[in-house]
Amino acid sequence: MRNFKEEKELNTLNHSCAHLLAQAVKHLYPEAKFWVGPVVEEGFYYDIDLGDKVITEEDIPKIETEMRKLAKDGKYIKREEITKEEALNRFKDDKYKLDLIKRMDENETVISCYTQGDFTDLCRGPHVESTKELKNFKLTKFSGAYWKGDAKNKMLQRIYGICFKTKEELDAHLAELEEAKERDHRKLGKDLGIFMFADLVGKGLPMWLPNGFILRHTLVEYITDKELKLGYKHVMTPSLGNVDLYKTSGHWDHYKDDMFPKMELDNEAYVLRPMNCPHHMMIYKNFLHSYKDLPIRLAEIANDFRYEASGACCGIERTRAFTQNDSHIFCTPNQIEEEIKGVIDLTLDVYRDFGFKNYKFRLSLRDKENTDKYFGNDELWEKSESALRKILKESGAEFYEEEGEAAFYGPKIDVQVKSAIGHDVTLSTIQLDYQLPERFELEYINEQGQKERPVVIHRAILGSLDRFIAFLLEETKGILPIWLAPTQVNIIPVNNEFHLNYSQELEKKLKDNNFRVELDDRNEKLSYKMRESQIKKIPITIIIGDKEIENKNISYRRIGSKDTYNVSFEELVELLNKKD
Repeated sequence: MRNFKEEKELNTLNHSCAHLLAQAVKHLYPEAKFWVGPVVEEGFYYDIDLGDKVITEEDIPKIETEMRKLAKDGKYIKREEITKEEALNRFKDDKYKLDLIKRMDENETVISCYTQGDFTDLCRGPHVESTKELKNFKLTKFSGAYWKGDAKNKMLQRIYGICFKTKEELDAHLAELEEAKERDHRKLGKDLGIFMFADLVGKGLPMWLPNGFILRHTLVEYITDKELKLGYKHVMTPSLGNVDLYKTSGHWDHYKDDMFPKMELDNEAYVLRPMNCPHHMMIYKNFLHSYKDLPIRLAEIANDFRYEASGACCGIERTRAFTQNDSHIFCTPNQIEEEIKGVIDLTLDVYRDFGFKNYKFRLSLRDKENTDKYFGNDELWEKSESALRKILKESGAEFYEEEGEAAFYGPKIDVQVKSAIGHDVTLSTIQLDYQLPERFELEYINEQGQKERPVVIHRAILGSLDRFIAFLLEETKGILPIWLAPTQVNIIPVNNEFHLNYSQELEKKLKDNNFRVELDDRNEKLSYKMRESQIKKIPITIIIGDKEIENKNISYRRIGSKDTYNVSFEELVELLNKKD
């Protein structure tokens, strides 16, 4: 997908088209007032106050028609510079523009406006020369948006759009958007019976349906097996904890706004946990450790809870209740490099298994201009950031650095992916932490018999299991590999009267071999059942007719293919056991 914000020509074109949208809306709804109309990565939008009017699907074609008229009219777009005082007077009846003007820098004495025909708007620019250049556009979606993003303020109408120089570019981008819509995990999750939401249960709280449970369970077994082979020790800890635990860890001071409110019980205060680090610190602290015991790798498939703003929740990509494939590695300073390289190797191994290729490593650093939101001292931060940078360079991994993305207790190596709906998502993370061992007074006995602090490496390979599944559904368009699919095989007898018994025997044999099988014995046409099997995205569809019974073999089709293959039962089992 192209980035409208970063491409200079696209940025100018879309900024101008936002004004065209506003002009058209003003023609159709004379009482309309406008907040801001910025260019964003996926195009442009404008936030509009339409009074009691709420935009519907029927309104969008009307607005587009008016925009086309204005573009065809081809008015020149003129820039004008006025003083702040003049701007306040010109827009005196518009509270939104007055708010923008009053919040401008005191040193900003000259304000620019752009006029096209009968419409004038505040804007820094630049803009195209005339509205004639804005004919290749499309309004893509609409929603409500609180003024200034504050739920206490009025709900405005936000209309999104895109604009290109040529019709060919517009058509190509619209085709990409349609493809992205088909890949959207929210649609796939509903169509395939993976998960659901209900307002009565609560926003951002997914409920996993039978197919979703199987998918999650299979993923958990997959990653747990890998971790156990690498020496991880799995634990289980409670989904809530005493507030004092989070005061000790620092979460209460630095993270409580993202946590659910505390609950008072028996003269104690508890909170739902946002992450598992404090619990794992206490497990480590429960035993005496020698340097010979390290590294100790504690792992957990853990349920966590974060109070995400309702507008930030997005399917299972971002939720208020989620499950983490979490681990904390307690090691000596000399073991840091080897352990982090081991985590990177495991991450890449997992990505190879799933065929992920389009990802980037990001070194997430603290914001040096705003250190109040982090704890610890400068020396430990410099030490941690330098260590991660050195390891990334030595591993040969391509990476970029970004300030302000560190955890409050330490820097991170994040693996960033772009979702089908255009979101920049962190899939996996590795964090180096000298701070929590200090706060929890963790110790081990070194080679000299003295007490020393271990270092903690926080790591999540699948990250949030929910987010991983969202990305996986979008990457595969819901066509999951055989080993992971909730239903691996669908058996369809051509005629129940003659072929059902053999189909039932085959179903039992496959289930005895631990495969997930459905038998479609409905009295429907074969073509209908075949098509439905494709819609359900079942990897293998088996057709049983006279020839299969006579030859004691199996005919099957792969999802998305019209080719039919004839194999023995043993060959089918071999196919189903492949991890491809």
